[in-house]
Amino acid sequence: MAKAKKPKPFSVEVFLSTLDGERSVSEYRKHQTVFSQGDAADAVYYVQEGQVKVCVISERGKEAVVALHGKGDFFGEGCLTGQPLRLATVAAMTDSVIMRIDKAAVVRVLKDEPKFSDMFLSYILARNARVEEDLVDQLFNSSEKRLARVLLLMANFGKEGRQESVIAKISQETLAEMVGTTRSRVSYFMNKFRKLGFIEYNGTLEVHNSLLNVVLHDNPRLKREADDRD
Repeated sequence: MAKAKKPKPFSVEVFLSTLDGERSVSEYRKHQTVFSQGDAADAVYYVQEGQVKVCVISERGKEAVVALHGKGDFFGEGCLTGQPLRLATVAAMTDSVIMRIDKAAVVRVLKDEPKFSDMFLSYILARNARVEEDLVDQLFNSSEKRLARVLLLMANFGKEGRQESVIAKISQETLAEMVGTTRSRVSYFMNKFRKLGFIEYNGTLEVHNSLLNVVLHDNPRLKREADDRD
């Protein structure tokens, strides 16, 4: 008997390419804005290449980086929950290729295409879990651990088939905004990680799995020192 053919795995890229007239693909230069806080929320975006950062700006002009998205990530899905205006600004951190998908098209395929719906729901649930982890991280961990976790997440550590030891260049100011500390503290810890062999950076930033030791293992003395410095 002939063996039954295994069904082909669902490809987001291939599926999205079928949405003729309901999507557009644009190239963004480094630092170029995709959309701004206060813009109309009328589409979902998908990162085909590159990396973007999500920033929130307070009424006093203070900016905080609340998320990073890379290849294969969606963003801007708040429009699907009735959000009329964008709550954050998204800008390219590297030269990027980003697909814009009309809100109406996303709503339709979520109803009509079970495979896409299952994939999208899993993605959103996983990201919500990440947001909860980020909150716990900010509340209970030292800035040293928070920085280590951010670097590991940027390298896609723990994501099957997506881990990248070399990550896009990111400024220490941006890392400080994400971690919730000062640039000088980030510089101190980055130098410490480099001396310990956890990372390498010379034009590019390479993250080694050994950095996970900072997140998983507690040294009471070092933790007290880090807490005193925060």
